[in-house]
Amino acid sequence: MAKDKTIYTCNECGGTTPKWLGKCPHCQAWNTVIESVAEPSTATKNNRFASLAKTAEVVALADIEATDMERTPTGLDELDRVLGGGIVEGGVVLIGGDPGIGKSTLLLQALDALQRSGQKTLYVTGEESGAQVALRSRRLGIVNSQVQVLAEIQLEKILATLQTHRPQIAVIDSIQTVYSDQLTSAPGSVAQVRECAAHLTRAAKASGVAIVLVGHVTKEGALAGPRVLEHMVDTVLYFEGDTHSSFRLVRAIKNRFGAVNEIGVFAMTEHGLKGVSNPSAIFLSQHAEPVPGSCVMVTLEGTRPLLVEIQALVDSGGPSPRRLSVGLDKDRLAMLLAVLHRHAGIACMDQDVFVNAVGGVRISEPAADLAVLLSITSSLRGKPLPKGFIAFGEVGLAGEVRPAPRGQERLKEAAKLGFSVAIVPKANAPKKPIEGLTIHAVERVEQAMEVVRGF
Repeated sequence: MAKDKTIYTCNECGGTTPKWLGKCPHCQAWNTVIESVAEPSTATKNNRFASLAKTAEVVALADIEATDMERTPTGLDELDRVLGGGIVEGGVVLIGGDPGIGKSTLLLQALDALQRSGQKTLYVTGEESGAQVALRSRRLGIVNSQVQVLAEIQLEKILATLQTHRPQIAVIDSIQTVYSDQLTSAPGSVAQVRECAAHLTRAAKASGVAIVLVGHVTKEGALAGPRVLEHMVDTVLYFEGDTHSSFRLVRAIKNRFGAVNEIGVFAMTEHGLKGVSNPSAIFLSQHAEPVPGSCVMVTLEGTRPLLVEIQALVDSGGPSPRRLSVGLDKDRLAMLLAVLHRHAGIACMDQDVFVNAVGGVRISEPAADLAVLLSITSSLRGKPLPKGFIAFGEVGLAGEVRPAPRGQERLKEAAKLGFSVAIVPKANAPKKPIEGLTIHAVERVEQAMEVVRGF
């Protein structure tokens, strides 16, 4: 009997080589090349994509009829916010996150709410049996649910079930467990994930069923499988959160039907995930009285302004002082300390500086610069900032305070939550006064320091 021909495939990029190599020649990744059986070149194999290629004619853009996508609310307001208003007919959503973070729990709750609103739903599980899914639903307090459950990992059977039952929303949990008979590689391999996702995406577009794919993540936190998986789908959501905390964040990384970088905040309870309508309360420490080294800023997550507390601790250091930041860029912290010394005359060169964004949130926008500098100054002086104080603004290397986008919305959110004093860039100063909020507009870092010294 002839021996099967083998090739070597990279787990990261899907590139192939005729022999084993320690380093993939395509993506330069180390120790990712594994042995697999070469696919037979049969006529059936060569034509397996024929059903996906639809005949179409060239049409002028102005002649194409465009209608707004109808959205189906999932019943979970925070999830709807991230999706851009709800599930879109024929849309494909990919949601990834760490093991045990709550992906299956959230989707089971969403399917149950959709089913109770009259939608036809299907939950395809490749990691659990039907009994395990039922047990989890009882634990979440979901009783008498009519969600259809299918325990299957073969792609062809899943597609046949979608065609037979014609659900409006289907969840595939997870895409790494699904395999196609047309490929001999194992489930979870680059080729299997890519082809199964492609067939499910085309089925969604052709039939109008909305499909949600659950994706595994690697130890670095990225979605497992080929990068093309994220390009195929319409929406990519990441489930974030610390397993030691009860709060979870769902962040939109890509969304063809809504805003990106939108976040939804959930709290894990005994009865599943519950939406948090006022997430600013999570990221603000409850101090009875103002304490040194604490400054509140308003950051934007998508279209939602969030109030986050920035805490700083400045302590006497040795010959090699430490610079440590949690939730903020450490390189930017070093730059801000240099600006503080050069333009405001406040030196921390012999001090350990620790900065933390409360609540485990990560702040990537530069609008946090001014709040970081004020919290460091407050800790160094040992004098707290006044009660109800907020600040935001980007700080440049020349010492100027640059405006932050959508400053009016930030100020209105702060005023709504009871804050009374604000230091903001001059370009963000409102034309009309905001009731209950005293605003100090500054152009340079030294002006901000003078204002703080006057409190």
